[in-house]
Amino acid sequence: MISNLAQGVRAFTSNVYLVSGDRTVLIDTGANFDVVDAVRSRVDDLEAVVLTHTHRDHVGNLDAVTDAFGIDAWGYDTSIDGVDHGIADGETVRLGDHEYEALHTPGHKNDHLCFYSEEAGVLFAGDLVFQNGSFGRTDLEEGDRETLIESIDRVLERIDPELEEMHTGHGPSVTVEPYDHVELSSQMARQM
Repeated sequence: MISNLAQGVRAFTSNVYLVSGDRTVLIDTGANFDVVDAVRSRVDDLEAVVLTHTHRDHVGNLDAVTDAFGIDAWGYDTSIDGVDHGIADGETVRLGDHEYEALHTPGHKNDHLCFYSEEAGVLFAGDLVFQNGSFGRTDLEEGDRETLIESIDRVLERIDPELEEMHTGHGPSVTVEPYDHVELSSQMARQM
């Protein structure tokens, strides 16, 4: 079960996905709203926080979540404050009831990860790509357009064209032909 706890929040935040099941985790923590209460209203406990990347809008609530639930945060780069454990490129992580492959996808930020489960038909895309061909900003520190295009193409090569759901760092999740949205993001990133 995947729920976006930031849905309807009017503050500047990322999406925050509660993935419940065998291993209940939070994907990103968002910022500027009480995500701890939002979690507690749905589940009794969390096992971990998994980060797509460490931009402030994705980790602003990180300390509040790890303190409230006594859990650790997992991300790509353990040299960054708040990231307790590293997830390597290609590593398998359990999110909810499924195994996901971590894909290191820099270009928006150096520590960016996407998580893909072929079995579940789900991609957590972070800020790499969004609906309708949008893609992550490359004008921030560590942003690089060519690297972003390479990352998008890597994800395209890895995911199944029959992908069922794409959960993005901002905006709505894509549940109608999400593969096509990733393909369009690859094309759009080359045109700008």
